[in-house]
Amino acid sequence: MNTWTKGALVVAVLAGAAALYTYMQKESPPADAPSVAVAPPAEPAPAETPVEVPNYPITPPPDAAPASPTAAPVDSDAVMRDGLAGLFGAAFDKYFSSTDIVRRIVVTVDNLPRERVTRRLMPVKPVPGAPVTAGSGDTLTLDAANSARYDVYVQLAEMVPTAQLVDLYVRHYPLFQQQYVELGYPNGYFNNRLVEVIDHLLATPVVPRPIRLKQPKVLYTFADPELEKLSEGQKMMLRMGDANAERVRAKLADIRAAVTRQP
Repeated sequence: MNTWTKGALVVAVLAGAAALYTYMQKESPPADAPSVAVAPPAEPAPAETPVEVPNYPITPPPDAAPASPTAAPVDSDAVMRDGLAGLFGAAFDKYFSSTDIVRRIVVTVDNLPRERVTRRLMPVKPVPGAPVTAGSGDTLTLDAANSARYDVYVQLAEMVPTAQLVDLYVRHYPLFQQQYVELGYPNGYFNNRLVEVIDHLLATPVVPRPIRLKQPKVLYTFADPELEKLSEGQKMMLRMGDANAERVRAKLADIRAAVTRQP
């Protein structure tokens, strides 16, 4: 289940206010909310079998030269900053965070299927402005105009060639795997988790519009208890509107096919 590529997209796309992703004012926990990290399992879990990715070497090739013990450590921020800036151009500085990039991506991807995604650890900057609503009280709904807040993030995801995103991920996969292990998965593969998360986002239900909201306090919530129980990643898909969500699904499906060698 893999590719940073996907992580980048999921993040770039859902990061519109997400990736996916990005909290809306009044719809997100406070910025100082504790990070959602996964604790290591009580007992060691059996090692996973990594999903095969084109050109991704599960083990070093026989003729690979051993790493020098005196070699300088890789600056993962510099590596990913250069790689993403090459793909997104000037939009990188405008929409992405430039520190702890790999860690932010790994944590956010892992948390998307969960109840909370910590805003301060997201790799992209929050969607500006407050959510656009209509009505009040029992007639309060998410206005169709709210989807426009996500447009630029969806466009960013679409403009990047899938092949180049996958190549960026494949070349620097060890950086993401290391962060995933440190997150609490010593026997897991980040690529597996990434594909799993993409499948989760693709399974987001399509619901009738407009979507009814409630505002019990400061934050907005979905009035339908079944929608409110969805993961933060799937809620982001709903908030960005049907048209944007379909475009995100198409891109994620394209990436998933590329990294799992499926037509």
